[in-house]
Amino acid sequence: MKRIAEILIKGYQVFSSTREAKCKYYPSCSNYAATAIRRHGLKGFAMAAWRLLRCNPWSHGGVDYVDYELDSADALASMRNTMVSRSSTQGTLKEGVL
Repeated sequence: MKRIAEILIKGYQVFSSTREAKCKYYPSCSNYAATAIRRHGLKGFAMAAWRLLRCNPWSHGGVDYVDYELDSADALASMRNTMVSRSSTQGTLKEGVL
């Protein structure tokens, strides 16, 4: 089932690549659906359906990641900064104990 959905989405993406991009969300609905289904399976189908329902002429669009923590550059940067801060703090604590 997952593989069939991925093939259908890929076919749609190939077809739509010949037309002007009009998606008001980032990533596009088809990329969102492919990522959601790949990562979450059945729940991903529901996430993709909800995204398609939200994509209408009255929505404002915007950035909408499947998993903000995995996909967002801001989240990745803050995670790296947090990891650096923790290792710096641990080194200071070790020096203070010695």
